[in-house]
Amino acid sequence: GCEMWVLIFFGEIIVRQELKNMRKMLLIDGNSLLHRAFHALPPLRTSKGVHTNAVYGFLNMLFRIMQEEKPDYITVAFDKKGPTFRHKEYVAYKATRPKTPDELIGQFDLLKEILNALHIDFTETDGFEADDILGTLSKKGEESGIFTIIVTGDKDALQLVSSKTNVMLTKKGISEREVYDPAKVK
Repeated sequence: GCEMWVLIFFGEIIVRQELKNMRKMLLIDGNSLLHRAFHALPPLRTSKGVHTNAVYGFLNMLFRIMQEEKPDYITVAFDKKGPTFRHKEYVAYKATRPKTPDELIGQFDLLKEILNALHIDFTETDGFEADDILGTLSKKGEESGIFTIIVTGDKDALQLVSSKTNVMLTKKGISEREVYDPAKVK
């Protein structure tokens, strides 16, 4: 169960929940982290010319976060190619977003192959974006008593922060991250 700790810090009462014995789930916004890694690192290629910088950066971030957080469950969510329900309701949705660079496109499939080899679950669903999937999974986790950390570069995810869900926003490059809990979101 959860134990409640009340700490006095410079005259203010800070309430912190000790989430002992609670399982932990790590939800990764695959598109967000792969894009961040692609733009943060110089071009890298295999001897056969296959671009790998985004995959390399993504895996570095993932392994570091896994080591720090030690989750019981991990899922990486990806946007599925094709229109979403938002495109159907608002035709101009993301119409001004730049096209994904060709050097990055092939790295999505490469990353998914590696995730499969590592036995790390990933998901993508027709008509939905990765952040929709992450939001749904975080709510399911909360309902099941699982503490969730959503890793993304999308500040819209901050609306999902609760006593059982934190958001880890990627900042500059592939190494800077900031965790948002309910106290930090206020």
